[in-house]
Amino acid sequence: MLYLKTLIIVVQLLSALGVIGLVLLQHGKGADMGAAFGSGASGSLFGATGSANFLSRTTAVLAALFFATTLALTYLGAYRVKPSAGVLGAAVTAPVTASAPAAGSAPAAASAAAPASPASVPATGVPK
Repeated sequence: MLYLKTLIIVVQLLSALGVIGLVLLQHGKGADMGAAFGSGASGSLFGATGSANFLSRTTAVLAALFFATTLALTYLGAYRVKPSAGVLGAAVTAPVTASAPAAGSAPAAASAAAPASPASVPATGVPK
């Protein structure tokens, strides 16, 4: 499970960096006016509008990949194993067993006199 989570994080990081780079490479709407007067990229590798289509489609694919990996990481991070409920709907816990004190030992007798759990002792400092 740890390897899967690490792989998803790496894919998410690469897609995020790809989206950032592709958005910075794309031309804004104001760049079309400059291309009309001859300073455009009509002689580029993709043609006049080919680069815009290629970059926008690649950006959309990487954005969808980033979205999918974010959902997957959210699902994997929120998954918790829930303990099974008992008959009454409360979680079943093991009972606390007290060890038998030794016959002549004073510290063992003092520890046996201490309360077993704080839930069974009434609270003294609670305002009424």
